[in-house]
Amino acid sequence: MSQINVIEGDFTNCKGKYALIVSRWNSFVVESLKEGALDTLRRHGIGDDQVSIYYAPGAFEFPILAQRLANKGEFDAIIALGAVIRGGTPHFEYVAGECTKGLAQVSLNTDTVVTFGVLTVDSIEQAIERSGTKAGNKGEEAAITALEMVSLLAKV
Repeated sequence: MSQINVIEGDFTNCKGKYALIVSRWNSFVVESLKEGALDTLRRHGIGDDQVSIYYAPGAFEFPILAQRLANKGEFDAIIALGAVIRGGTPHFEYVAGECTKGLAQVSLNTDTVVTFGVLTVDSIEQAIERSGTKAGNKGEEAAITALEMVSLLAKV
């Protein structure tokens, strides 16, 4: 029998407050991500009164908004939802990279869970597939990650 101590999130201690940062850019896709995230939170017992939604112009603006929200200390997790589509975004790699690095830095600097539900895809078709059709819903994935991390951090 193993003596290894295993600690992992189990979705039983994930109550708290959640902020969704939602991009207005590519809203035809991002609204599906938002609905997927909200559905996941609700299915795991998070009430609508525990969720706040903040709309940002685009994903490039996410890090400063996430930092401001994390610094307030009101949220257990911040879920960033957006879509950066190569064909419709000038400087695609720069925007996607800065968003990713910025959100990771906010999480590390503030000790707040920040999950990445930002699609970085080559085409509108790929974005649609990742927002609730063939390839699942990235909003659901980001929400489930947030729930698991809140549970895990409560144990650490």
